[in-house]
Amino acid sequence: MLKKIAVGLFSVLTLALASILAVAATRPATYHVERSISSGAPPQAVFDVLNDMHRFPEWSPWQKLDPAMKITYDGPTSGVGASYSWTGNAQVGEGRMTITETTPPTSLTQKLEFLKPKSTCAVRFGIAPEGEGSRITWNIDGNNNYLFKVMSLFKSMDKMMGKDFEAGLASLRQVSEAAAAAPAMASPAMASPAAAETAAPSRP
Repeated sequence: MLKKIAVGLFSVLTLALASILAVAATRPATYHVERSISSGAPPQAVFDVLNDMHRFPEWSPWQKLDPAMKITYDGPTSGVGASYSWTGNAQVGEGRMTITETTPPTSLTQKLEFLKPKSTCAVRFGIAPEGEGSRITWNIDGNNNYLFKVMSLFKSMDKMMGKDFEAGLASLRQVSEAAAAAPAMASPAMASPAAAETAAPSRP
């Protein structure tokens, strides 16, 4: 009796697995995730933060998942060719980001390579003027390998990555607004008569 139940259960599980795999095979071959946010920082200030790979840990939504991750930088500090590589725990994996194209101050494109698990994606940031600030759009396009297709049956890539993008954009807004405010806060003091008198050398 128990043997018949076990065989029946195995048959049901096998049929369910086969059905899942068959449905997964029909899922789209690519995925697209996109989020936007408004910022009080002007486009140039936002672009400068994005263009400097050394500043990525300041706003990265994945930094908190493994504060002890190993980070290395290659190429120039900023601009095309600047690269950021990481090796971390199971939550962040291992990969590399490289800036491949820039159009200051409106857009920046990166090649994102996940090494564990292996996957390559195209990442783009668009920065549009909005009032005195800007509208920042972050999107990613990648290929759905079979594992991603199976995973998408239970949770879409948009839901898996969307919250990270939203958290990252919120941090990017904070960092870029602080960067934009820093020169503005310094200029009144430099322009004041008292500051000018203090800075000027005394005459005999």
